[in-house]
Amino acid sequence: MTDPETLSVTIVDGYVDEPAHFGVPPYISTYPRYAAGALVDAGVPRERITYHTIDGLRDEPDRWRDVDEADLLIYLGGMTVPGKYVGGTPAEPDEVRKLAWTASGTSLMGGPVKFGVGDENAGATETERQDLDFDFVAKGDVEAAVHDLVESGLEGFNNRMRDVDEVSRWAQEGAFIVEQHPNHPDYLIAELETSRGCAYRCSFCTEPLYGNPSFRPPPTVVGEVDALSDYGVRHFRIGRQADILAYGGDGEAPNPDALRQLYSGIREVAPDLETLHLDNMNPITIVEWPEKSREGIRIIAEHNTPGDTAAFGLESADPLVQEENNLNVSAEECFEAVKIVNEEAGWRPGEEPADAPTFGDDAPRRLPKLLPGINLLHGLKGEREETYERNMDFLQRVYDEGYMLRRVNIRQVMAFAGTDMSDTGAEIAKEHKKLFKRYKRRVREEIDNPMLQRVAPPGTVLPNVHLEYHEDGRTFGRQLGTYPLLVGIPGERELGRTIDVAVVDHGYRSVTGVPYPLDLNDASMDELTAIPGIGDRTAGDLVINRPYESVADADADANVGTDLDLSRFATATQGRKQEPVN
Repeated sequence: MTDPETLSVTIVDGYVDEPAHFGVPPYISTYPRYAAGALVDAGVPRERITYHTIDGLRDEPDRWRDVDEADLLIYLGGMTVPGKYVGGTPAEPDEVRKLAWTASGTSLMGGPVKFGVGDENAGATETERQDLDFDFVAKGDVEAAVHDLVESGLEGFNNRMRDVDEVSRWAQEGAFIVEQHPNHPDYLIAELETSRGCAYRCSFCTEPLYGNPSFRPPPTVVGEVDALSDYGVRHFRIGRQADILAYGGDGEAPNPDALRQLYSGIREVAPDLETLHLDNMNPITIVEWPEKSREGIRIIAEHNTPGDTAAFGLESADPLVQEENNLNVSAEECFEAVKIVNEEAGWRPGEEPADAPTFGDDAPRRLPKLLPGINLLHGLKGEREETYERNMDFLQRVYDEGYMLRRVNIRQVMAFAGTDMSDTGAEIAKEHKKLFKRYKRRVREEIDNPMLQRVAPPGTVLPNVHLEYHEDGRTFGRQLGTYPLLVGIPGERELGRTIDVAVVDHGYRSVTGVPYPLDLNDASMDELTAIPGIGDRTAGDLVINRPYESVADADADANVGTDLDLSRFATATQGRKQEPVN
């Protein structure tokens, strides 16, 4: 029998993306942290546990030695919703098989991969259960399998679900593993689980396969944040739940007291946190219990950080699709929920919450505290051409009546065994591919672009934008958080740095920005011409006539038009130069 104290373990994170769980960098999901905690709880010393991301193995082939030499290899991964990713690339099936073939010791696979594997991580696909040549596949909770497998001396385990006491203990004991993540500590956001399971049974979703909602008490989540904070984590996302408003209640009705304990507790143990965001919020909860929901939303907006997004699973505004897929919210109900979140949380730092929602020239130059995001899913049973028009009508109504959406997420269905969509598969999505592409383009042009201008007008300041990659002579970066804006900045700047940015222009789902405040005595022509109202001639005059003692001097010397408030973007600092643009 293998002694846990002598066991060497390698955890490989292939990344996860579930309806209520992010794990692609810069996110770190709960799975590797819980697995590490379960190992420690079973007697494995921390120093004998090695953690790698799949990107880390790709970038440094020597790390495969840890896969080969480990007594136990644990692979964690699985995508149950399609997505496009900037910070990392999820493991493909062939890579996962290679892990199993390389491992000389015992191999265990777990996570949402247990629900099925497709040919690629994309929408309009069907999946099937595969073991991908691993010795063991955890059909229950992988962290429970890890714990029991070690206790058995690597002989085996019974598939089971972990209980609340176990996960609360493992969440804290496994926090140390974040130090081995390549993004640690500055560009890493920890996904937090408050509950799992769902009271509703939408046809396509894997979350109900976890059963009815079960909640972790506030002190256990707060304790996990405390432990993660001790290991240098400053960014958190309360994303692992089907409905944040239902937290601590009966699975459906809001419990504002539980939310207050959770959010105030997190702020108490991590007073220096830089990001506190959430993900899923069920619009039907807001409609059924409007007053309790308003109170809960106010609590969240009081404690969170700006730019937060509450994802609404409308999925379809077509009544026929709603009925055939057991969707729980109508377009009218979802609109009411959008209105309420805007009214309670659509305010910006520097103004009174009662003023929400605010936008336009007089609004403070920060993102709103919390806005709804709309999820639309295509390829569901009953979908027809009219479905696309009804979705467009819903989105247009939100805009026309003066409300804000942080983003519109348009996906095609992935069909998993155990869901109602497994009978229909991806046939409807495949049949409507061309229609879907035209419609998606319309949403981007007619809704996303004007909505983004409303949410983040020119001059909006985005603090702490992490610079990630170069493309076409520009540098692209994002803030940490839920659905952060992609920001393009003129010039190729040093990657890995964090800078403040002022928004100057808008794409469909991204913005152009300049470093904030932009030093007029050091700014490039590309940076100056990016500012709205400054053309090549004015930018040239600004460059020729510098240095300036103040922005007002620059306004006068370059004859900047009165319609442009240059101070929203720039400063003038003589004798102090920014770091050179690479």
